[in-house]
Amino acid sequence: MRFGQRVKELRTAKGLTLRALASKVGCGFTYICKIEREKLDFAEYPGEALIVKLAAALEADEDELLLLAEKIPTKIRRRVLERPDAFRKLADLDDAALDELVRGIGTKRVKATK
Repeated sequence: MRFGQRVKELRTAKGLTLRALASKVGCGFTYICKIEREKLDFAEYPGEALIVKLAAALEADEDELLLLAEKIPTKIRRRVLERPDAFRKLADLDDAALDELVRGIGTKRVKATK
């Protein structure tokens, strides 16, 4: 799914008009329309701050919207910067190996270390 499609889907599911959503996030309704139609003038996606506001107004997963807009959520970006060695190794895995790793993480309780 594309970013604009997801925003429209979330907005209509909440029963919000373009004007109502625009009012909640502090921008013009025509801008929301352009986001949904993927017809922005100066960029492919809105900025991170507006995406965060959209997620809050739509009660949506902020990370999902950021990733659909090809932006790395702050929590993930921070972790990559803290552990570039680990993320380099993850980036080198093929999909099958990565899927296996994720399945393994889901079945084990990981102890937090300080």
